[in-house]
Amino acid sequence: MNDINILIVEDEKAISNIVRTYLEKDGYKVYQAYDGKKALEIFTSTKIDLVILDLMLPKLSGEEVIKDIRNRSKTPVIIISAKVEEEDRINGLRLGADDYVIKPFSPKELVERVKAVLRRIEKYNIPRADIIKTKDNRLLMDLKYNRFLKDGEEVSLTKNEFSILKTLFSSPNKIFTRDEIIELTFGLDYDAYDRAIDTHIKNIRQKIEDNPKKPQYIKTIYGMGYKSGGVDDVFKE
Repeated sequence: MNDINILIVEDEKAISNIVRTYLEKDGYKVYQAYDGKKALEIFTSTKIDLVILDLMLPKLSGEEVIKDIRNRSKTPVIIISAKVEEEDRINGLRLGADDYVIKPFSPKELVERVKAVLRRIEKYNIPRADIIKTKDNRLLMDLKYNRFLKDGEEVSLTKNEFSILKTLFSSPNKIFTRDEIIELTFGLDYDAYDRAIDTHIKNIRQKIEDNPKKPQYIKTIYGMGYKSGGVDDVFKE
């Protein structure tokens, strides 16, 4: 038995029980909720390491649940949903989901996706901090309220730009390949070319660097990828 607690939020008890059986077979401790309200009660009263979340729930929708979770925590969330359109998947990832699985799904595949998300967190040592700042105190990233400030003034960033900065700044001085940035920022199923990251980085530099052609805060490591520059160790406010 490992020490990972997983919360399944699914109103169809048959599906929930099948997923629970497969997870427990792999040694996970499993909690179950059949509506959004109960899910948040369990989440706030129990140490939960990962949430498997259906979107169409009674009492509180899955969208409301993940918004509440993201307001208080960076606990990984895997959405399971019958909503199959690309826009639905993109919206789920934008809400803060770490992965999106379409129903009907293979319980074995879902368990592997759980393992993949947990491996990514362990591999990159993704911190659970609220504030990240640069050593010169000029840049501050507020993960709790999704704000980015330069010299005390809020910088207007797109959702994708903020998410990329979060990935880079959360692991100071670690070099990320383009594929790793895509995987960590947008999830396994996000359909993006690795060179699209270059365009995002260019736009971010225009907003946060004094001289985008000589960047201080997002460094290019030629032949490898990108890393943050001048970022302090992460700390909690």
